[in-house]
Amino acid sequence: MKKSLLLVTLPTLALAGLLLSGCGMFRSTKAWETAKQEAPLEIPPGLDTPPANAALVIPPPGSNQPQAASASSDQVADGFVVSDSVDNTYQKVGQALAGGSLGQVVNHDDSAHSYTVNVVGGEAPAPKKGFFSRLFGHKDKGAAGTSGGVHPVQITVGTSGTNASEVRAQGNAGAVAKAIDVLKGRLGG
Repeated sequence: MKKSLLLVTLPTLALAGLLLSGCGMFRSTKAWETAKQEAPLEIPPGLDTPPANAALVIPPPGSNQPQAASASSDQVADGFVVSDSVDNTYQKVGQALAGGSLGQVVNHDDSAHSYTVNVVGGEAPAPKKGFFSRLFGHKDKGAAGTSGGVHPVQITVGTSGTNASEVRAQGNAGAVAKAIDVLKGRLGG
C-alpha cells in the first residue's frame, strides 16, 4: 500500500513542478532570431520644421493683465470675444445698450465702432477674503467700493482673428465690470 501511494505521489509532484515552472521546455526561442530590422521612420516633407507665424509667438509675461486707462488706479479695461463680424457685433452692442438698463448712451462713433455710456452704479468687485478672515468672521474696514453715482465707460468693438470681434470696455473698475457682465449676458460672449 505504501508503494502504490509513493508511485502515485512522485509522478504527480513531478507533473506539478513542470506546470508551475511555466513549461519552459515547450517554448520556442527562435522568434527573436527571425526578427528583422525595420527601416527608421521618415518625416514627410514639409513637416520637419514647425511654421513660424505670429500665432505661435508666446507673449511676454504679464501681457494679459488689464491695462490702466489713465494715471488713476481705478481705471481698467476688460473685454470678451464674440464670434461674429465687427459690424454685426457693433449693431448688437448698440441694441443691447438701447434699452437703457445699463445707463445712458452719451456718444457713439460708427467709424471707430465705439460707444460712450454713463453707467449708473457699478460697485467695484470686493477683494476676496482670506482663509482666516472667513474662518473668524473679520469684517473689512476699508472695503472701498465705488457704489452709486454715474461713471463714463467707453465700449469699443474691434477685430479678433479672422471671423470674430472683441468687445472692450474701459473706465471705472466697477462700471466696467457691470457693463461687461450685462453685454456678455445679452450677446452670449
